[in-house]
Amino acid sequence: MGLELPQLNYDYDALEPYIDAETMELHHSKHHAAYTAKLNAAIDGTELDNLTIEEIMVNGFENAAVRNNGGGYWNHSLFWNTMSPNGGGEPSGTLANAIMDKFGSFEGMKEEFSNAAMTRFGSGWAWLCVCAGELCICSTPNQDNPLMLGEGVPILGLDVWEHAYYKKFGPARSDYIESWWNVVDWVRVSENFENAI
Repeated sequence: MGLELPQLNYDYDALEPYIDAETMELHHSKHHAAYTAKLNAAIDGTELDNLTIEEIMVNGFENAAVRNNGGGYWNHSLFWNTMSPNGGGEPSGTLANAIMDKFGSFEGMKEEFSNAAMTRFGSGWAWLCVCAGELCICSTPNQDNPLMLGEGVPILGLDVWEHAYYKKFGPARSDYIESWWNVVDWVRVSENFENAI
């Protein structure tokens, strides 16, 4: 069947000045496209070929090519869809209440999430997830994610591989993380939360 590279809901330069157009174009059209092509090659003609991407990740976990490229495909798809040129600010409604219940405040959640992103050694991701019916924050190495590990349903993820930020921020991962909060699409994250609980 084959998976297609998801199209963005915005132009490559739409997240400026927070995320630069050159990084967005390379990240989407080269990195995400490569994960897509390599995943399709790894599942072609196998029992995984007709499954959803979520089913592929769980059922193909022992296959390194499927795990790495399936994770890269799914993680980036979530990443693009939870950013917007109209992002930033804070969530409202049910998600805001859940954040308050779990972390005490939006700023408390933001601090814990940013710390997970900063302390991820090497390449990986930071996640806001629904775990056993409540919010949790974690990080994973490489292209792993909590969904494939059976540890939760990610509703927001931040890519902390160097290809996500090095052209604009160099080694200043903390500046990238702080800038990224300005493009988080809390409407989309709230929809993900509602679907996960």
